[in-house]
Amino acid sequence: MTRRACGLVLILAVTFAALFAPLLTAYAPTQTGVFFLAPPDAAHWFGTDDLGRDVLSRVLHGGRASLVIGVGAAFVACVIGVPAGLLAGYCGGRVDLWATQVMNLCIALPGLVLALLITAVTGPSVLNIVLILGFVSWPRVARLVRGQAFLIREALFVEAARAAGADAVWIVPMHILPNVAGVIAAQFALTVAYAIFTSSSLSFLGLGIPPPSPDWGGMVRTGLDYLSINPAMGLAPSAAVGITVLGFYLLGSGTRG
Repeated sequence: MTRRACGLVLILAVTFAALFAPLLTAYAPTQTGVFFLAPPDAAHWFGTDDLGRDVLSRVLHGGRASLVIGVGAAFVACVIGVPAGLLAGYCGGRVDLWATQVMNLCIALPGLVLALLITAVTGPSVLNIVLILGFVSWPRVARLVRGQAFLIREALFVEAARAAGADAVWIVPMHILPNVAGVIAAQFALTVAYAIFTSSSLSFLGLGIPPPSPDWGGMVRTGLDYLSINPAMGLAPSAAVGITVLGFYLLGSGTRG
């Protein structure tokens, strides 16, 4: 099985578990109980947390927010980065010079630190996290697209289109963009993996989705305090993050390579 196929299987499994979470567990993610920090048993496969909530239910439902954040942030990054990269790569000259400097400047800034600062100012919410991570991720998308567009603009079929009288408004969407679509798809998947990991890191640091909504990073942080009592509280969401990130990484790297 190829890397892309393995990644797709993992992504489909995580997506299925998140979408059909209410059917896969008998407990609501915010439903509290009287059995606090119960170990795994037949009723609670991963035990319960410090408020008596079912850990398995919270892990499954937490996948929804993580997938929304990951895909949403990648979409925002591509909406900004793809046009910027196409413009810089095709136009060249001063446009390319200034665009490249802006990309390099944004890439030089630590992504997690920048996300922490912006989230602390704007406040944690799903929409804010999506926009912030998309803004942090767009320069990498733009730089990759710019490099591909710079090469393709010298191809013979592009020269033929210019000789036939076509301008940039026609050439870029009809000739350049289709030939970089595979690279964009690969980078989209890798950006989803980055966004999910970074959003979990923000939640771990207390700047993620506000409780009581289930969130993998927040669950890992809480689970550390009770690792000796119920290790599944921290290990289960950690495994969920790892599997999801690995799936998108394999899909992206397999598509690119």
